[in-house]
Amino acid sequence: MNTLPETIQNHARALPEGGVLSPKEFLHLGSRAAVDQALSRLAKAGKLLRVARGAYVAPVSSRFGARAPAPEKVVKALAEQYGEVVAPHGASSANALGLTRQVPIREVYLTSGKTRKLKLGRSEVLMKHAPRWMLALGTRPAGAAVRALAWIGPTHASQSVGSLRRTLPRSEWQALASARATLPSWMAQAIGREAARG
Repeated sequence: MNTLPETIQNHARALPEGGVLSPKEFLHLGSRAAVDQALSRLAKAGKLLRVARGAYVAPVSSRFGARAPAPEKVVKALAEQYGEVVAPHGASSANALGLTRQVPIREVYLTSGKTRKLKLGRSEVLMKHAPRWMLALGTRPAGAAVRALAWIGPTHASQSVGSLRRTLPRSEWQALASARATLPSWMAQAIGREAARG
């Protein structure tokens, strides 16, 4: 029979990269205090990484030694665990859609859940709460367009919307145009003007 830390470690190893462990998953094996203590000891020993309060991940072994899992994988696993919608920040979306050449310095994700910081080795990832309209179209290109426009702001919206109309697949442009009613008025107007051009 495995000890509690061994059981936790075996479970962690069986997860895909970035898979998140929560103390609640192990309460059938011992008291909350015992589970917390086991997780804390595994983190101190470097066998687990504590990424946020009550959230742990297994480090990834590579030929250069252990490293933290890829941030997007941890963010995705957390989103699935808590039933949140998570998407890249508007700056990342604007860069991916060719609306800016700026590359964001920090990794920031927008979430329907609460704002929190994740510690992944030496880097820090911010999961920032976003209003519902920013995440309404999810991670599809039309959703990325909404977040990119939100980041760009009203001043350059019309110019960016014209560029998006040329680069987005037709179905995504239509999804963006159809979502106008849920968007801030300045964004809806810019999209509406572009759509009216026929």
